[in-house]
Amino acid sequence: MLVLQLLKAKCLVCQRIYKFILNLMHHRVLYICIMTINLSTDTHGMEEVCLNSEPIFDECDEYEVDGDDSFVDNDESGEAQSRKNPPLPTVGLEFNSFDEAYDFYNVYAKDVGFGIRVSNSWFRSKKKERYRAKLSCSSAGFKKKSEANNPRPETRTGCPAMIIIRLIDIKRWRIVEVELEHNHPVSPQITRFYKSHKKMILAAKKTQPQLHPVTEVHTIKLYRRTILNNCNRSTNVDQSEGISSVDHLKYLELKDGDGHALYNYFCRMKLTNPNFFYMMDLDNDGHLRNVFWADSRSKSAYCYFCDTITIDTTCLTNRYEIPLISFVGVNNHGQSVLLGCGFVGFESVEYFVWILKAWLKCMLGRTPQVIITHQNKILLAAVSEVFPKARHCYSMWYIMQRIPEKLGGLEGYETMRSQLNEIIFSSLKIAEFETSWTNMIKHNGLGDNKWLQSLYEDRTLWAPVYLKDIFFAGLVPTRANESFKTFFDGYVHKHTSFKEFVDKYDLALHRKYHKEAVADLESRNLSVELKTRCNFELQLSKVYTKEIFSKFQSEVEGMYSCFNTRQVNVNGPIVTYIVKERIEVEGNEKEVRCFEVLYETTEVDIRCICSLFNYKGYLCRHALNVFNYNGVEEIPARYILPRWCKDYKCRYPLDQRLSNTNVYSSTYQYSHILNFALPVVEEGAQSQERYKLALQELEELLHKLNLVEDDLNNDG
Repeated sequence: MLVLQLLKAKCLVCQRIYKFILNLMHHRVLYICIMTINLSTDTHGMEEVCLNSEPIFDECDEYEVDGDDSFVDNDESGEAQSRKNPPLPTVGLEFNSFDEAYDFYNVYAKDVGFGIRVSNSWFRSKKKERYRAKLSCSSAGFKKKSEANNPRPETRTGCPAMIIIRLIDIKRWRIVEVELEHNHPVSPQITRFYKSHKKMILAAKKTQPQLHPVTEVHTIKLYRRTILNNCNRSTNVDQSEGISSVDHLKYLELKDGDGHALYNYFCRMKLTNPNFFYMMDLDNDGHLRNVFWADSRSKSAYCYFCDTITIDTTCLTNRYEIPLISFVGVNNHGQSVLLGCGFVGFESVEYFVWILKAWLKCMLGRTPQVIITHQNKILLAAVSEVFPKARHCYSMWYIMQRIPEKLGGLEGYETMRSQLNEIIFSSLKIAEFETSWTNMIKHNGLGDNKWLQSLYEDRTLWAPVYLKDIFFAGLVPTRANESFKTFFDGYVHKHTSFKEFVDKYDLALHRKYHKEAVADLESRNLSVELKTRCNFELQLSKVYTKEIFSKFQSEVEGMYSCFNTRQVNVNGPIVTYIVKERIEVEGNEKEVRCFEVLYETTEVDIRCICSLFNYKGYLCRHALNVFNYNGVEEIPARYILPRWCKDYKCRYPLDQRLSNTNVYSSTYQYSHILNFALPVVEEGAQSQERYKLALQELEELLHKLNLVEDDLNNDG
């Protein structure tokens, strides 16, 4: 805009200033601070220009323009276009100080129509020096509830719009992450005055003579993005997520002591546990790019619970300091069980493929049937490459958690949230889902919402109505109020370092394994209180673990909320029934819904349209109702999954589950001994006398093993 005005100006001074600017631009002078002031009415309107001669880019950076002199547009609409399209925050833009970066984003915010604040800062503990910061929309997050009689109205909406800047060297700051979308209306015409904009006026008053009132301050970057030549950097943009990231480091950013902590931990684990597995991926310069490891318990657990797994990338998605990726399964108690984890140096298909192949090698090439991940196109491509035969789905919990962030600031949010829950969890047929989704979008005017558009495009990967033929082992919610915690929840936060994680890793696993051992013991000694006279409840109380039986027991009780079971169609041996159920909805109200159940009379096969058996692994109340209607007194064995049984590990030894395994390998021998040792542990915990006996025998056995080791060393 300024260049256009100077070009059109007829006075000699303006033309000289214009030539001076072009000359400086050729010398990479890229930062201009323009202060618009009100001059007296008897002079021509001019803009005072302060030029910073300090170049922004490194020697390897270039200034990007559309042509030699095409930077100057002779079209009169150029000035208006410049005002309409202020410079956008872009990954790769660099600044000489934190304040310059703040001012840049503040001016952009004012032009768009929102305020900003520093929502997070990272400091080096010893020097108390800020090295990273998050500048967010002033509507980000939510305020704590006030106990005042007349609390101020809530103005925050959990808005995701922000930039993250990072200190690159002693003085330079770079934008490393950008989110431009808001979840609330923004407009430069909004008359609300934000605190951050007030700082612009105060700063200008300090630098300008007080002869004229200051109206506004603009900070403009005369480039769009950094051009990086031969600097081992590139730009990677994930359009589906709306997040850009600069690949300025394609390896793990380890602080002092982190590398030694990792290496020492791996060495210690390898010495104490020969079955411990780890792999490291180094680049040509010796930088650590990726790491993967799994202990013996994880490898043994995978032999039993490899049907459905989750690849948890929460730390990557939420930009934690450690780029942790976890492989998590579900044991026979419905508890999360760790199947391996690692650190990913950079989010790309290549890096994800490496970590997935490392995990697959650790698990002897045995692939899972179902893989659940966050909504991530890059990870989707990597999973498809390494596990082409596995079913890949997006995590419903992850999607549901993002609803407040993406829609929380829109008018009528609570109504939209209720409508989404109804569509997702109550649609029994695909046509019903499609119709309800279309009506919801039209009714709320959400046709331009990019996040909802991406959800709809990927609906076959996450919406339950499209996934009824997949076994999820309970890793998909069937109600909106179901909660879910990640495996390392409570042990890892946004600022956890590599060294801190290594220290907490053993503690987390110890507590998880203790919880599993307690559940084994409680299930083995299970003495349940039957709540009905139904034989199905009595039958499975003797089979299922405590936690799984409790969930199945709710379905047995739910049979009494079903009524009017009637036959509606017969096709040979296949009979179709309609089962009505009274279901509680919001506000403690109840409504009647109809569920279609197919029953095959010769083989006693059954399938309900709600598909609870595939989602959770046990029969629903509607299927049980039809069994009861037809006089079936016991649930067929095919509907009692061994993975939920209390004696599952004893009934299925590992040596029967590992094909083509070397019986002399440490992997096989460890798993085999562990399988025989578990019953000893369980029996030894039954009473104080058994505990003492088991402990005495184990100590004696350990002493004998040490004597054998000493004899071998002496012979050597």
